[in-house]
Amino acid sequence: MISNLRIAGVIIGIIGLIATFLIYRGPNWKRLNFVLFALFNLCLIAISINPNLLNAVRDALSLQNTARGRILALLVISNIFLLFYIFYTKSKVEKFSFQFDQLVRNLGSNFISRDTKPVSSIKPIMILIPAYNEAENLKELLPRIPKRIHENDVGVLIIDDGSEDETYFVAEKTDGVIAVKNLVNRGGGAALRLGYDILIKSKGHICVTMDADGQHLPEDIEKLVSPVLNDQYDIVIGSRIRGKREKDSLLRIAGVYIFSIIISLLLGKKITDPSSGFRAFKINTIDAIQLSEDQYHTSELIIEAVKKNLRIGEVPITIVKRRFGRSKKGKELIYALNFTKTILKTWWR
Repeated sequence: MISNLRIAGVIIGIIGLIATFLIYRGPNWKRLNFVLFALFNLCLIAISINPNLLNAVRDALSLQNTARGRILALLVISNIFLLFYIFYTKSKVEKFSFQFDQLVRNLGSNFISRDTKPVSSIKPIMILIPAYNEAENLKELLPRIPKRIHENDVGVLIIDDGSEDETYFVAEKTDGVIAVKNLVNRGGGAALRLGYDILIKSKGHICVTMDADGQHLPEDIEKLVSPVLNDQYDIVIGSRIRGKREKDSLLRIAGVYIFSIIISLLLGKKITDPSSGFRAFKINTIDAIQLSEDQYHTSELIIEAVKKNLRIGEVPITIVKRRFGRSKKGKELIYALNFTKTILKTWWR
């Protein structure tokens, strides 16, 4: 006699088959999705009618002497299917995310070709600053940025990453500053990619990235730029470990040292401050580097640059505490986990 559980399995499988057909017919036809869900529901119906079909799987997993062995085998199969579908869905989401990223970057970088003012404001050395709700800090930071370094004019490009305060207007009204606004907040890495696109299109020479929160000192910009101008390095990273820092969380500093050890081991190159966003490089090096991280992006450029055999160096800098607002990095443990994931993912790809 068929148990209630098996009857329920048959009913759920039939409903699933009907739903699969209704969802994916006509203009919504997706062959792989249809096959996956139809196969899953057919297997559910078949196993519900004849549970002995699971015996082979149960025996293969050495569960024949285990209580509820067939149910455990069914759970194993279901989880394998679920994991496969999760990875498949994630790949689709990443594809859409990539397409969205390209759309936003094209819309933003086309700004440079529609307006003659930004074109004339592009200088041989460009300071690229992603900013999210940093109006008060920018008011103090922007006037301190040098106008010339080693006879080279210096300009500033602010990417306002969907701010809700006056960040864009503070940047726009500052002389020598180009301001471009993302309509939505996407993260510092995404904002930087938009900035890179603009500088590449405008034939910039050297880019310096720095934070908008005032923790990076404009007085250190020349230290970063000089080795690049002298063709000593392709990329120069500002290191708080080699330089100075105001008192900070012990957990955060410990994290910097730990990430330094991990990245140095993975790359075979000593990097003391892999989380530093204060760096200088030749614009044309970015074209050869694959960048995709929106949030935890600071290590991505380093890892990709080493893979491309680019010359990377470090100079000592000073990091100070932000004066206004709160950090956008989030809780330290979550930041550390996501930063680790980014390191491993970038190294593996």
